[in-house]
Amino acid sequence: MSDPTGTPPSGRPSVVARNTQAIQATGLGEGTVRKIGRTWVTAFYVALRNLKMYPLENAVVQKGLEDLTKLSAELIDGDGECEFRLAGEFLFLNATRMKLDLDNYTSFSFLLNRCRDAGVGVLRFHERPSQRDWTVLLSFLINPQGKGPGERFDILQSRLAELNVSVFDLAPPIDSEDDPEDEIEAKERAKKTYQQSVVATKEVLNSVRMGQSPNVKKIKRVVQGIVDQILSDETSLVGLTAIRDYDDYTFTHCVNVSIFSIALGRRLGLTRLQLYDLGFTALFHDIGKSRVPIDIIQKPDALEEEEWRLVMAHPWLGVLALFQLREQSEFPYRSMLVAYQHHMKRDLTGYPRSLRMSDMTFYSKIVAVADGFDAATSRRVYTTKPLSPAEVLQEMRDNPRRGMDPVVVKAFVALLGIYPVGSLVVLDSFELAIVHAANPIAEMLSRPIVRIISDDLGNVEHPGRLFDLAQRNESGEYTKSIIKTADPERYGIRVGDYFL
Repeated sequence: MSDPTGTPPSGRPSVVARNTQAIQATGLGEGTVRKIGRTWVTAFYVALRNLKMYPLENAVVQKGLEDLTKLSAELIDGDGECEFRLAGEFLFLNATRMKLDLDNYTSFSFLLNRCRDAGVGVLRFHERPSQRDWTVLLSFLINPQGKGPGERFDILQSRLAELNVSVFDLAPPIDSEDDPEDEIEAKERAKKTYQQSVVATKEVLNSVRMGQSPNVKKIKRVVQGIVDQILSDETSLVGLTAIRDYDDYTFTHCVNVSIFSIALGRRLGLTRLQLYDLGFTALFHDIGKSRVPIDIIQKPDALEEEEWRLVMAHPWLGVLALFQLREQSEFPYRSMLVAYQHHMKRDLTGYPRSLRMSDMTFYSKIVAVADGFDAATSRRVYTTKPLSPAEVLQEMRDNPRRGMDPVVVKAFVALLGIYPVGSLVVLDSFELAIVHAANPIAEMLSRPIVRIISDDLGNVEHPGRLFDLAQRNESGEYTKSIIKTADPERYGIRVGDYFL
């Protein structure tokens, strides 16, 4: 047996050596990452613990650092990057959740505590860290400086910069109670998550269009980021769906549908892992459009009947695309069902026509609502005048011919409010305001939190000021109220600018 420090007996290959052979033999599929990830986590734990117990020059410490450095290099060579992420009580390595059991409970708990104490939630690197790089990082994790996780994280970043250790990309736990609640920081975090999501989605859909195998692990990490952001600060990320980029509609639409689906799934009581799964399926719901000729997708004029038939074929084309991907094992069966069913109604009318009667899945019902809302409120090449968010919600709620699940629609209305996020409204004070968030008080859905962006003469201000329309004066009357919704283009207002 090996000793407690993880040093193998002489004459036998080390755990890292055996792991290296596994990587070379099988590549870095999800199963392989899960298998070698346990070894990497153990190597991380052993290196930390040894450095805590013994001097740096001790042979045991050096061996632990050497093993961690070598295994990290193998992960980079096989997958192009390595990301170690804490999410609640879970550990992820390259988007693969590490299974917790009795054998690794001690190492998992030790790492969770060390990282949280130092304010670190994500450890990512795209290049091979040297043994010196690991020494600097681990030394701080063992003896963090500062009064709390937030301050310790800032000091760690400064320390790494001072010592020219630039290989690590660190981030705090996004759902940590110690994270600053500053509005500007929350906005910046949401913007980064949104931008990374759009870029990654664009890469994946373009890869499928070119017949190449997409980087599924990158998409998984994107979805993890969206889920973490929504659990931490739902308002900032949902607000960015109001941007609705005209030129990159297909990609922003996929991201928006994923964001809406995850936020809606949260309202419906799904667990964190179920939200990861739902967000992943939602992001790929329109993958079939990568099989439709690009000149049809981007055609500025009205589509001909045959062109519409091709567009309406994208649900079953999406199923074929998911089946034919080289890493099809990465795609659960429910992803294919969502791709196939997201334009169906509860009675299975809609398109494509179902040949075998089968109920829509729960995920499909959620994605159908999110997809219908975002599509109807977005300006596209063949729909240059979208409906207002409030009009779309009312139609979804009151028109049974839409065929959407009423329970899911009700939850969506509760999520966005009677006046959805991003709506431009006119107040009884004649000020213009943009809906910032639904009111958390259930009885106040018609009185959202708004950002007032003009004076009573219509002079537009930026960034404006937040105001809760549930506020009352001393007489018990509401201070301000909405009298109508308005078209932002009429006033020359870009709603998305107020969420950037």
